[in-house]
Parts: sequence; C-alpha cells; structure tokens
Amino acid sequence: MSAEDAPIGRFPVPRLEALPADIRARIEAVQEKSGFIPNVFLVLAHRPEEFRAFFAYHDALMDKPGNLTKAEREMIVVATSAMNQCQYCVIAHGAILRIRAKDPLIADQVAINYRKADITDRQKAMLDFAMLVSQSAHQVGEAAFAALRAHGFDDADAWDIAAIAAFFGLSNRLANVTNLRPNPEFYTLGRG
Repeated sequence: MSAEDAPIGRFPVPRLEALPADIRARIEAVQEKSGFIPNVFLVLAHRPEEFRAFFAYHDALMDKPGNLTKAEREMIVVATSAMNQCQYCVIAHGAILRIRAKDPLIADQVAINYRKADITDRQKAMLDFAMLVSQSAHQVGEAAFAALRAHGFDDADAWDIAAIAAFFGLSNRLANVTNLRPNPEFYTLGRG
C-alpha cells in the first residue's frame, strides 16, 4: 500500500458535510489558508466536543502574544514530539517551525538533537525545561526555574513552556493511538 492509499487514521473520518457547522467552518478556513486539510482536523472531528476543546486550548497556547515567539512555541512542540516518537506532530509542526523561523534546516535539527541545533542558548534552556516537563515533570524543581530565569524567562514563560509541553504530550499520545498520518504536503513546506 502506498502512502497515498493508506488511511489517515485508525478511527472513522467524518464527511465534511456531516460535521457541525462550527467545526466545518474551522476546517474550511484552514483548508483555504493552507491549501489542504491537515489530517489532525479530520481525525479529531470524529468527536466534536473534544475537537472544540482541543483546538480551543491549542489556540490559547500557540497563538497568544508573550515572551515566547511563535517559532519558539513550535520548537517546543517539535522537540518534545520527537522525544515522544510522534511522527505526525514532528512532521506537521516541523513544517510550521520552518515557516515561522524562516529556516529550512531548523526543524530537522531540533527533532534530531536540539542540543546541537543552530539555536540560541536561551532556546536550548527553554527546550531543556520543556523536555523535563515532557519526560519527568515530577522532577521539576527550583533549579529548573532558576535555569530559565538565568536566560531571561519569567514565571509566566515557564508556565507557557510547561503548558505547551504538557498539551502536546496529550496530542502526541492521541496521534500515536489513532495512527494519525502526516499529510504529504507537510514534508516540503518551508524547505525552499
């Protein structure tokens, strides 16, 4: 079976015309902006209430102003998703990271080993904290916050980093369990 013939996930994908109007409008807006429908929207539309809650929290974390740039927020997603072995999130958010950072190499570097990526020491400290939250949140203590403060992050930034890492831990697990496949379009976005 070729990648084009494989199902996009393990669970049923509803038809667009069968979706509640608000969800259909959201999906159509994304399609109009990007030229395709990211598979995550279709797979999560299987459960409308959860779709709404998921994307409301996603937007609250990823689209807000603050001390973290949109590219840095995507770095957190790519690094923690790679650690969680989430193919969909690494590929999809890697594309978004390449576009937001205006760097065709950054997503691959961050996904493989952010400590050797061409990013700032501040960003490495941010990702160190995100990884600690993602993999060993029970070990987060004052030293972790002090390391962030040494790089100019405050408590609101620490909350944002932790919330993004935690939210995408949920997303990574759902993507893996649902066998969510990345859209082919994501592989080339932001590379040329």
